[in-house]
Amino acid sequence: MVLLGSIINAVLIILGAIIGRFFQNIPETMKNTVLSIIGLAVALLGIQMGFESSNFIIIVVSLVVGAVIGEWIDLDKQLNRLGKWIESKFRKKKSDSNIAEGFVTATLIFLIGSMAIIGALDSGLRNDHDVLITKGIIDGFTAIVLSSTLGIGVLLSAFPVFLYQAIIAIFSGVISAYIPEAALDMFIKEMTATGGVMILAIGLNITGLTKIRVANLLPGIGVVGIIVAIIFYFQ
Repeated sequence: MVLLGSIINAVLIILGAIIGRFFQNIPETMKNTVLSIIGLAVALLGIQMGFESSNFIIIVVSLVVGAVIGEWIDLDKQLNRLGKWIESKFRKKKSDSNIAEGFVTATLIFLIGSMAIIGALDSGLRNDHDVLITKGIIDGFTAIVLSSTLGIGVLLSAFPVFLYQAIIAIFSGVISAYIPEAALDMFIKEMTATGGVMILAIGLNITGLTKIRVANLLPGIGVVGIIVAIIFYFQ
């Protein structure tokens, strides 16, 4: 079952978000401190991912071009609009007013990274779900912390995470047939590093130090693929 890993990952996010709701009634000062610590931890993860790159120019060009495309399309606005629509459907009280923030923040954290792609490819090509299950455990614990501070919107992030990984798993045969393994490895390394900068930005946003429109940087992942293809085939 090629989708088993994606399903388990999504379920663990949902369970983590539900458990996190039992810790929501903590003092506001404690909640703010915890949220700042979460932001710093996420930022540290992004920095660690950023060092995966073997060519810093790829990161810079990908992020700049991706930002231009993202700002033109305004993905951040579209994603937040989706979050607000979800919020309008689920909100029952004023304390649920941050559903959109929880949904957008958690979705970006859980989607950006190499484990989602590598795990989905393993699920589709080898029916090996170990990477996605491991990612699910990590995401589940992260969801507990995020849900305790950002609300139930974190739970809803499980659905785009499932769809993203499921699509990669289903089409993994096509991906492996047309993309050489060396090129795929290079893409994953540079994508991880570029995604790390986005994760760093998310962490800084969580701490309140910045207000970077991270969703508008997402086209940079596609730009990484184009640059890697050019380098691989013309070097």
